[in-house]
Amino acid sequence: MTSSVDECCGHDPRRVDRDNKQALISRLNRIEGQVRGINKMVAEDRYCIDILTQIAAAKSALDSLGMQLLESHARGCVASAIQAGDGEAAIGELMTVLRKLG
Repeated sequence: MTSSVDECCGHDPRRVDRDNKQALISRLNRIEGQVRGINKMVAEDRYCIDILTQIAAAKSALDSLGMQLLESHARGCVASAIQAGDGEAAIGELMTVLRKLG
């Protein structure tokens, strides 16, 4: 018998939802490119404000990705856990990660 978490996230409850996996990987690849660009800017002694602007953009992209994952987890895993009567643990875990993101 599978738990509500298994139904949401596959057999491993810590795994990324397969439907969103490729989109997430694409976004991460773009963010990785932004960070490489920042590294190059520093190496080339570019103007500090330009570097800081790019850092802000990379942070924003990571924050957006985090929110996308968070929403997917809340709408899938947490909602399923609540319906199955396991909501307290799922909500506790969600709140822990929200504090880390904030």
